[in-house]
Amino acid sequence: MKKNSFFFIFCFGLITSGFAQPQKVVADKVIAVVGDKIVLKSDIDNSLADMQRQGVQIQPNAACMTLEQAMGVKALVLQAEKDSLPVTDDEVDADIDNQIRYFINVYGSKDELEKIAGKTVYQMKEDYRQSFRERKLAAAMRDKIVGDIRITPNEVKNYFDKIPKDSLPFYESELQMGQIVVYPKASRDAEEYAVEQLKEFKEEIESGAKKFEILASIYSNDPGSKDKGGEYQINRSEKQWDPVFLAKAFSLKEGQISNPFKTRFGYHIVQMETRNGDDATIRHILIIPQITPTELNAAKEKLDSVRNELVAGHMQFGEAVNRFSDDDASKFTGGRILNKEGSNFLTIDQLDKDLVLQLKDLKPGDYSEPTQFTDERGKSGLRIVYLVSKSEPHRENLKDDYSKIAQQALEDKKSAALDKWFVEKIPSYYIMIDDQYKTCDEMKKWLKAKN
Repeated sequence: MKKNSFFFIFCFGLITSGFAQPQKVVADKVIAVVGDKIVLKSDIDNSLADMQRQGVQIQPNAACMTLEQAMGVKALVLQAEKDSLPVTDDEVDADIDNQIRYFINVYGSKDELEKIAGKTVYQMKEDYRQSFRERKLAAAMRDKIVGDIRITPNEVKNYFDKIPKDSLPFYESELQMGQIVVYPKASRDAEEYAVEQLKEFKEEIESGAKKFEILASIYSNDPGSKDKGGEYQINRSEKQWDPVFLAKAFSLKEGQISNPFKTRFGYHIVQMETRNGDDATIRHILIIPQITPTELNAAKEKLDSVRNELVAGHMQFGEAVNRFSDDDASKFTGGRILNKEGSNFLTIDQLDKDLVLQLKDLKPGDYSEPTQFTDERGKSGLRIVYLVSKSEPHRENLKDDYSKIAQQALEDKKSAALDKWFVEKIPSYYIMIDDQYKTCDEMKKWLKAKN
């Protein structure tokens, strides 16, 4: 698919200016106009800042690309308004509410979100209503342009035949698989013992009898920080942290140690070492309550029963995942295991060693026996693995990779349709681009259409 196409720009770069963290803008200005829609420099700056916070690698031409994305959205919005595409206030409100609920979950509480944003939830809704409405209108217009486009087998073949043979990717053996995970619940006694341990640690540290980092290096069950004395560098806007953990850490003063608290990982105490605005250095001790053979056997019996139902054909795999799996992430994928890029095609080197052993004797369509494993958090669980498919190492071809090639061909066809639409429509809009951005390669098509 063409990386400089409007379709690529829209699908992968729709501006999400809503809920960007407030930035101090020294001097804001209009840097582009499409019709009667303006793009501010702060829009671009905030979008780039959001990307950085989310760990996205910023390219040298990121500002130019982000401006083109914003202008593309404005053009789609203009046409959507002209065509009177229906977007109701209720739909916009629902999107905003969903976004707010997501961020409340990320930051741990409504109060914490308001503190980070520097405004109330009501103010956020009002401030970002227009941007959310434009996103909704742009998406509706894009769907009107490309939503009915389909691809035929002949078109897929023609698309594939045009790819130079020496450019066809080589695929290692790829697998598609799913899993049903059950984490045995520790007994109440085990949980109470974990809390008592942490209370004792806190008392020893506060009395000066022991140092936090020494206790963490000996007792913490967190493999990610144990060797560093429990230390982490954290930022309150980073999404990878457990929201309860983040909220608890940033509620502390420097030197203060929390009471024991529970997250999905186990029980913790946290000490705030130093803090500079939204950045902090903390230490923590994680205690995962011990699972006994009794809890493991109960979980295994449960999964044995589930596997029997699957093998007998009395239950679909997706249904079993929804009903029995404790793995929240895979519940949204029907139990499918995804790689870091979000694809469900996996190579052996992307699997943990326990999973590789579990797959050893499976054929496509088979379900493994329930097997104990330890996840990346150090938590013990049991899982059933379902091997959906397995391919041998090969060069991309229509037989083995038809679905991938068909998707690529469809995206290419949609890309061409959206490009054609933009080329036809842009000359009918008033276009203004700030001199600072006119030298961007991404602006050439806009300037050409303008002239």
